[in-house]
Amino acid sequence: MSVQVQVHLPTPVQRIGFLRNAFSLTSFPIPIRHVETSPSPLTHFRLRPSTAVFSAVKAEQPPEPPVRMVAIVGHGAVSPLKSASWEEVMLHTVKYPFMLHSPIVGVFIPTLAAKRLKWVDEVYELLVFTDECIQSNGQLAMRLQRELLKADILVIVAVTNKESVEWIKMNSKAIENVICFDSSLDLKNKLGGYDVHSEVRGNIFGKILGNSQSDKTKESNEVVQTISEAWNRRSSDDIRFCLLLIINAYIRPVPVLKNLRAKGFSTLNCMLRNCGRQVLNCLLDPNCRKALQCLNECSPVDQVCNYRCIASYESANLEAFSLCVLQKNNCLELEAEVPDKPYVLPLAKFRGQHLSYEMAEDLFVGWLGSLQWSWRVIAGQNPAYDQFPCQYQLFYRGKAKGSFWYEPIFQVKTLEGQLVWRRRKYRVKRGKIPGTFYFSVLDNGVVSNEFWTIVDVANDLSWGLFHYHGAARAAGQSYTGAVLVSPDGAFPNDTEKTKVVAALEKCEIKEWELYNVDNCSCIDPPLGIPEGSSLHTILQIENPNWMPA
Repeated sequence: MSVQVQVHLPTPVQRIGFLRNAFSLTSFPIPIRHVETSPSPLTHFRLRPSTAVFSAVKAEQPPEPPVRMVAIVGHGAVSPLKSASWEEVMLHTVKYPFMLHSPIVGVFIPTLAAKRLKWVDEVYELLVFTDECIQSNGQLAMRLQRELLKADILVIVAVTNKESVEWIKMNSKAIENVICFDSSLDLKNKLGGYDVHSEVRGNIFGKILGNSQSDKTKESNEVVQTISEAWNRRSSDDIRFCLLLIINAYIRPVPVLKNLRAKGFSTLNCMLRNCGRQVLNCLLDPNCRKALQCLNECSPVDQVCNYRCIASYESANLEAFSLCVLQKNNCLELEAEVPDKPYVLPLAKFRGQHLSYEMAEDLFVGWLGSLQWSWRVIAGQNPAYDQFPCQYQLFYRGKAKGSFWYEPIFQVKTLEGQLVWRRRKYRVKRGKIPGTFYFSVLDNGVVSNEFWTIVDVANDLSWGLFHYHGAARAAGQSYTGAVLVSPDGAFPNDTEKTKVVAALEKCEIKEWELYNVDNCSCIDPPLGIPEGSSLHTILQIENPNWMPA
């Protein structure tokens, strides 16, 4: 017997797209869906019963065997991620402490399990090969052949060479889960041992074949759809998410995806018992109702679509709805913790002096006083937020002793074509080490708690890099990311680029992973800080020869 589950799939880095879980019209049977709006096919699929059961005596169980994954990447193939090679993208996604050099110049084979996957679970192992080793037919080809015999999942990326294709077909027959991205259509995809044939170029999967029952076919189709949408978002985090989704659906439960399971009538009962007035007010409010309808049309894992709906249709009733359903009553029974990986060291010294708490706060305050803002965001690692243009940061000390605040201001082009400004307000507390801080914010009714680190700031304050970990507990979402900032929102000059890249490396981030913010045509931002606020206590900020516009 299969287990009916509700699917809300968070991506690994999800800073602010957290309200989708509660707002989907398919999350609970509220009778307001337009008749022409069909529910997302991702919102209901069946998993094996084991995915819905977590042992209460896990500590007494023997250690789980590793989940073994192998990736084969087309040699020299270029990805859409700012023209980085697919080999570089995959190696960064799995990032190894060391590798063995092959007899063939330029070909490497990783020998340790994927570092980023191990942030999720220590038993996940991923090895990356290029198809050049297949064409060599040497020791590396034999090594790849041995690894395929043990593999639970095979990932094929940008492989089109005929010789490589035939070799892979011959040596992957026993693998139950095979996914092919941007590769030859002669390669077959499989999920759970069932063939998935590509029918249309552009989709990674097509029709399910084999002797499956209708439920199994539906399950595979919906997993395929989720994987396809995640892959098409083209980020290293979504590549990792594709692998985790397959593990969760076909091998064993993935702890970070535990919030995929809805609670059925208990959710509805909780909402009606505790939040009936807020639900009714939302349904009667055109903006709040549009937000729910808009979210229903988004994929549950498309952060960009989800947060644009929220930012487009913000209202007091939407905030009251989510505050009651999620934050106060946790009707979805979700949990999430602030991640602790990767561990990023804060800046140790600035202008030759050891970083103090006061100096670190001054670095956040940045250009405010000389300019009307502290910093402008150049780029960030979160597409849900960095899709929005004209991002300003305001950091300042409050009236109360020891208080410190952060207010991001950004522009939104709503789904109805209007340009509007949005603003949030974070309370900031000092961390245990100078240069680290705890942030908290109430965003559309849901509290997010974050841990920020000042990674680096140029001596002339021409740029800075801030890293964050965060979680919206009541929404069941956790995330990590970083923002690159400057006084005018422009990238630092070439002489600083090496330092910027080194700072990004401290965060395990590549430059091609960043999403550039559009800082053109930023007219009349609603800047300003509360009367009685104060700015720097130590640093003296000098105006540059150029003045940002």
